[in-house]
Amino acid sequence: MAYTIDRAFTGIGFDEIVERTRTALGDQGFGVLTEIDVKATLKKKIDADVPPYLILGACNPKMAHQAMQIEPRVGAMLPCNVIVRQTGDDSVEVSAIDPLASMEAIDNAQLKAVAGQVRGMMETVVSNI
Repeated sequence: MAYTIDRAFTGIGFDEIVERTRTALGDQGFGVLTEIDVKATLKKKIDADVPPYLILGACNPKMAHQAMQIEPRVGAMLPCNVIVRQTGDDSVEVSAIDPLASMEAIDNAQLKAVAGQVRGMMETVVSNI
């Protein structure tokens, strides 16, 4: 099973894709709770040079609340991470976690139904970037 929902872009800059990703997330009711600049972190911590790579920790409060009501420990698997990474001189890829894949370890049909709804929302996010 694939664990991400992906889309590749050519001829559009990294920063523009990041902004379009934030907008698409907001349009589906997601806020960005966390942001990790992997490029800057790896440079600082281990002096590694890597292409731009950003992890956005996205959360839809309504869906997160619903999931936590069904399975209180599900918070250990939240938020939904979305990465934006430079894959070439002129290409950027966005990958969003597939919530169904991430919830596979939890044996709870109600939770999987919520994860399916969130998956649909993430598919919309990625297609609208």
